Amino acid sequence: MSKIYPRASARRDLVEHFVYLAENAGLDTAERFLANAEVSFNVLAGKPMIGAPLTLENPLLADLRKWAVKDFENYLIFYLPCPDGVSIVRVLHGARDWWGLLGIEIE
Repeated sequence: MSKIYPRASARRDLVEHFVYLAENAGLDTAERFLANAEVSFNVLAGKPMIGAPLTLENPLLADLRKWAVKDFENYLIFYLPCPDGVSIVRVLHGARDWWGLLGIEIE
């Protein structure tokens, strides 16, 4: 079975999004977000190459890819494929400066 390795930054992101959604959209929406994030992580773990590849300056993130949370397309999962699954690096809202947060080169 494929594994999911969430980094501390990704866990913090999920908590922040949960709190925001609970306060602004209701607890049901926040709980659905977490459930759909987990479903999305499992999909990525099983098919780690399906996300869009990104070009980054940081060589440690050279294979970084992105994928949207199921039914929450504005929330983006940034992850690295691993031999046995995926490492979840961040989960960021698409309106944030995720390019800057991740060090992506914009031409």
